[in-house]
Amino acid sequence: MAELEAGAVEAVEAVAAAPARSGAPAYVPADVPAGVPLYVPVRNRAVEGLRGYGLIVAMWVRSTMAYRTSFLLSTFGNAAITLLDFVAIWIMFSHVDVLGGFALPEIALLYGSSSASLGLADLLLGNTDRIGVRIRDGSLDSMLVRPVPVLAQVAADRFALRRVGRIGQGLAVLAWAVSELDVEWTAGKVLLVPVMVLAGAAIFGAVMVAGAAFQFVAGDAAEVQNSFTYGGNTMLQYPPTVFAKDLLRGVTFIVPLAFVNWLPALYVLGQPYPLGLPGWVAFVSPLVAVVVFVPASLAWRAGLRSYRSTGS
Repeated sequence: MAELEAGAVEAVEAVAAAPARSGAPAYVPADVPAGVPLYVPVRNRAVEGLRGYGLIVAMWVRSTMAYRTSFLLSTFGNAAITLLDFVAIWIMFSHVDVLGGFALPEIALLYGSSSASLGLADLLLGNTDRIGVRIRDGSLDSMLVRPVPVLAQVAADRFALRRVGRIGQGLAVLAWAVSELDVEWTAGKVLLVPVMVLAGAAIFGAVMVAGAAFQFVAGDAAEVQNSFTYGGNTMLQYPPTVFAKDLLRGVTFIVPLAFVNWLPALYVLGQPYPLGLPGWVAFVSPLVAVVVFVPASLAWRAGLRSYRSTGS
């Protein structure tokens, strides 16, 4: 019986590790007659990655929900701590009426959209900043031998459901801002608000993947990655009119964080962008997210192929 179980495990591992192309001969158990090869069905690596990601996330969610009181307290604490950023803005507006030509509800729109976008990206891909630790201690090796894409494993590892607190408080501030804004709402503007949040999360996610790829070269450089994600989020909470134009060019044409919320939000508010870009660029955030993800994914694959373990 033990030999049968060992053979079954060996067969499953061999099929899982087989090339994902139609007609490729697979592992053939000893009891299959000669001349009757098995074939591996066509597998989509993206689908396999999403499936593996979902299974790992489900495992961590079950673990989290085993202690529901702890989960509720940590989620509330996460929301309260991140909300302090908006409290600081609120206190600032107790002394001024406008900041850079923007009133409190308008800045709340920037804050809420950016915070919700980062929260969603942080929930789904936030653990990629730990790749440097895994590279340094060699624990990445165990992920390389599993039949699940490494990026899916890294992103889902230690999935922190408490991070929904940041998303919740960001959406709450965004909803308040939308209710307080004095703008002429059109179908395009209404649709642009949720698209802005989702596309912004995708852009932040691409930056996280690119930062993780950089850590294959730089070692443990999580703070460099966080400077573009958390630091970028803090920047996007304030109007672009308070920043120098050189900085605006950098976050528009080099690291396109401006497409997270500045350009879409300014279109909603009817405000011009300081660089004089046309109005239609407010709608290209989803396209920008795709364009950014392509080099980020290529950089990740290049970094993963260059990995040579710790040697220990």
